[in-house]
Amino acid sequence: MTKAGTTLAAPESPTSAVRLPRRRGIELALIVLAVLLSVYGYCAVGLARTGTVPPGAVGYGAGLGVLALVAHLAVRLRAPYADPLPLPIGVLLNGLGLVLIYRLDLATPGDHAAPAQLVWSTLGVGLFIMVVLILRDHRVLQRYAYVCVAAALVLLLLPILFPAVNGARIWIRIAGFSIQPSEFAKVLLAVFFAAYLAANRNALAYAGRRLWFMQFPTGRVLGPIVTIWLVSVGVLILERDLGTSLLFFGLFVVMLYVATGRTGWIAVGLVLAAFGAVAVGPLEPHVHGRIEDWLHPFASIDAGQGPNQLAQSLFAFAAGGILGSGLGLGHSVLIGFAAKSDFILATAGEELGLAGLSAIFILYGLLVERGYRAGLALRDPFGRLLAIGLASIVALQVFVIAGGVTGLIPLTGMAMPFLAQGGSSVVTNWAIVALLIRVSDSARSQYDGQVAP
Repeated sequence: MTKAGTTLAAPESPTSAVRLPRRRGIELALIVLAVLLSVYGYCAVGLARTGTVPPGAVGYGAGLGVLALVAHLAVRLRAPYADPLPLPIGVLLNGLGLVLIYRLDLATPGDHAAPAQLVWSTLGVGLFIMVVLILRDHRVLQRYAYVCVAAALVLLLLPILFPAVNGARIWIRIAGFSIQPSEFAKVLLAVFFAAYLAANRNALAYAGRRLWFMQFPTGRVLGPIVTIWLVSVGVLILERDLGTSLLFFGLFVVMLYVATGRTGWIAVGLVLAAFGAVAVGPLEPHVHGRIEDWLHPFASIDAGQGPNQLAQSLFAFAAGGILGSGLGLGHSVLIGFAAKSDFILATAGEELGLAGLSAIFILYGLLVERGYRAGLALRDPFGRLLAIGLASIVALQVFVIAGGVTGLIPLTGMAMPFLAQGGSSVVTNWAIVALLIRVSDSARSQYDGQVAP
């Protein structure tokens, strides 16, 4: 109290620095849970098919556990503030994919894909570790934007020189070794799009003339957008690859919207995509055939030729019901040659049911959400666009593939991230997770140690 009877305010406590929790223990616990769930699924398949625990269960669990632990140690060492969810999600999805492929191997004695997929998974985790250890700052990638787009275009064009496989020119096959270059190209394109849009976002949003419902940029800035659309149509025509074309153009439209905040770009993107599909679909037999199968999935049954792959996929989902038939007890192998790749989601739907399928989609949704969260937390435009672009790649692939095998949209022939058989796909998706780890570490570490009011 003062002489005048007023009360003096208590002196403010000194400001203190806030130390953010690193949460690596949470990540380790989730990784252990992911490995245990994968081993449980592996044992469940063996018990259902042969009545005994598979002899390789211990080796499978140990191998997956060692890979996950080494990846965790790399994150703990070089990205201590990274989000704790992406790595365990990748481990669980990859482990579940190995279980489903192994389950289908048991029904196809002449075709064992699980050992090769395990090798590719090892290479993918190795690439993950290299990216986390070597790439200390994601902003370094911005310097190589045009190198990335040049490499991506070369990778997209290379399959044209090789024979078509199942109607599409998306593979490079040399001496029994095959890769799908478009899988690597999508990451390089995300880097280029992020760099280009970060440098030109103001011109794309505010410069140029206003026409109808949106502001169109100048011709100099609009040129690359038209070029991207033409290249996507070119991929559709030359390679007969509907999936890559949709992913390629859809990724650019999403990132363009994020960079400018103009919803009109989404409308323009949908119009251009529809125009390209309408123009090319009737002219390209492979694409036209997939559209016909989508419109009439039971036409082959009506013609007395038996169910086609899409019809068998729909039957598998229907047979799964709510809780599924149980791992190893389904009949999705009837789908045929693409059961382990394009249609592996049908095996998950039949044997895990709607509940298991929903859990898988939740895992993908969490991975995408964490990528968006990291991007929104970053202060630099390039990092923000890169994180959102990488997360959007996963989101677009899951939508396109799940929509195709359930009859929502035409089939595209793409691989379900981490689940499906495909070395190029699993390696690339581990690279995406590594980049999201790096970006999330930058997003959180920029606030560490700041003075709290």
